[in-house]
Amino acid sequence: MRMPAAPPVPPPSTVKQPAAAERVYTHIKKGVLDRHYEGGTLLTEGDLADAVGVSRTPVREALLRLEVEGLIKLYPKKGALVLAVSAQEIADVVETRLLVEEFAVRRAVPASAALVARLEQLLEEQKQRALEGDLAEVAVADRCFHVEIVRNAGNQILSRLYDQLRDRQLRMGVTIMEAHPDRIAKNLTEHAEMLEAIRSGDVEGAARCVRRHVSRVKVLVRGEERGEGR
Repeated sequence: MRMPAAPPVPPPSTVKQPAAAERVYTHIKKGVLDRHYEGGTLLTEGDLADAVGVSRTPVREALLRLEVEGLIKLYPKKGALVLAVSAQEIADVVETRLLVEEFAVRRAVPASAALVARLEQLLEEQKQRALEGDLAEVAVADRCFHVEIVRNAGNQILSRLYDQLRDRQLRMGVTIMEAHPDRIAKNLTEHAEMLEAIRSGDVEGAARCVRRHVSRVKVLVRGEERGEGR
């Protein structure tokens, strides 16, 4: 009597760990964006290698990549300095956001039922992240709300341009919320007003909401830099 065949041995997992340099890059970038590594912090290759559990070679690769992105400045034999958010960077980001987002919301209205439903969902996600108190995740949820409007403008080049602002937006978002905790609730209110204007098909009202909301970023961050804390 023939014995039943043994079940096939499952092949070894094909899921690979990210390359060492990619792991270091992700670790440092997350630390910079959520301000675990604040502007002015000096990062050393040795400390980073120990933190991620790699050699110094992938650390150097990651640091070079982050310098190109404008998040750090390398100093030979000393380390990497995390760059603070400058007033010029704030002005440039806000100006670009105003140009893109106001145009996008005008193109997105009248909005489809799918866009309105998605914005409602994202607003609820923002509220949940705010309750959890994780500022980095609040900033991510906040940005997703704006991204959805831009994507629904129907201009892929514009969407790609907006995607390039991601890291700077997230970092500024955490900066503002740390300095102005009351801003979280105000952001939710302003997003709700924006959503209502979009839902009702009020193009000019939606554009005004976007303009007012985005313009506050520059005022708030500059206020923090001057130590006004308003």
